[in-house]
Amino acid sequence: MATTPPADPGFDVVVLGAGLNSLNLTIAFHQQYGMRCTTVVRTPVAMNEHTVTSDLLVLGAGASDEAMRDALLELAAARPQGRPALLLTNADSLIAFIDRFRADLEPHYLLAQVPAATLERLADKAEFAQICEELGIATPPTVIVDFSRAGEPGWNGEEPLPWSYPCVGKAANTAEYHHVRFTGKKKVFFLENAEQKDALVRDLRAAGFTGRFLFQELIPGDDTTLRSVTAYRSSRGRVTLLCAAQVLLGEHTPDALGRPAAMMTGSFPTLTAAAERFLDHVDYVGFANFDVKVDPRTGAECFFEINPRIGRNNYYVTGAGEPVARHVVEDRVRGRDIAQVVVTRPVLYSILPTALVLRYLRDPQLRATVRRLARTALRNPFRYRPEGLWMRTYATVSGLNFVRKYRAVYPRPTDTGF
Repeated sequence: MATTPPADPGFDVVVLGAGLNSLNLTIAFHQQYGMRCTTVVRTPVAMNEHTVTSDLLVLGAGASDEAMRDALLELAAARPQGRPALLLTNADSLIAFIDRFRADLEPHYLLAQVPAATLERLADKAEFAQICEELGIATPPTVIVDFSRAGEPGWNGEEPLPWSYPCVGKAANTAEYHHVRFTGKKKVFFLENAEQKDALVRDLRAAGFTGRFLFQELIPGDDTTLRSVTAYRSSRGRVTLLCAAQVLLGEHTPDALGRPAAMMTGSFPTLTAAAERFLDHVDYVGFANFDVKVDPRTGAECFFEINPRIGRNNYYVTGAGEPVARHVVEDRVRGRDIAQVVVTRPVLYSILPTALVLRYLRDPQLRATVRRLARTALRNPFRYRPEGLWMRTYATVSGLNFVRKYRAVYPRPTDTGF
């Protein structure tokens, strides 16, 4: 079958990283500008190999950061002189990579991310909670344990928590936690009693963890009490994009716990206003994604963290009618701010079979809304219309695999989401 040649928008886009993290970005540029991006990866993923939205550059599993930097400089050298190129990523480790080699890359690429000092501060969930407190933004009640002080007089790691169980435990900084190894390691711990909490503290000490660890009061509510907010703030200090969504069902495997898989966009004015206030306060630049949970007991919208990137599931924004690519292009390529867009159009973003999502929705009114949107406004990046047969087949196979996973790890909805 003949394919339409890609359009030339007058600039290039290079995206670092594999999987849905990068695919949703390349779809956004393809949809808005008719262009193919270049996706640079160490290890190829099939969805990136088969998409019509980008060309793939594979470096190899053992490629060093320096090798990736050199590959990016070679790509830049092959461009016509004076042709601009955006360099984007949607992975925390690769955001750190770009910042590490900023001096090498910035002469050749347009970047849209905050500097290292701000990245480091925002990556720490404890720092994030402190900023929210200053701004009057609600966060979950939290106890911070600094493992660099373990064994010192007055260390609070072995003290009882000031609330009843169950509770949640997680590292303040995922980069520090990434290299720690111990049996039973998880991204997020659901702790049912003091014995489990104390055992986790011992495991962290034995593994040599020296960062800060957060224990948080568990806010009840299943996945439908979660919210996601995506935003863009320009290099001139203007928030041009705000979009929020209600999570319907998240992934529940240990390595992906809390990652949304089905979401519904709509109007969430208090969430978007709080996100804008936060970004302005820290003088943020680039895409950001906030994780929020609504406390069903009080209605409080508790902000959990900020991800200094657009977020894996950003297609919910593009699918709701506002192409995310436009905001970074107008800012960094065109050098101008556009009028702020607050997305409120309801769509159903899902990489899951609709029947699977409906199985976990216990509110009849919510179920009815999702059924309607599934018929009229369903958005699945694997079913992006220009993609070929391979991607449509992948959408079906992936959906069936998700059904098996949920049966194994989360067979029915719970009042806590765990």
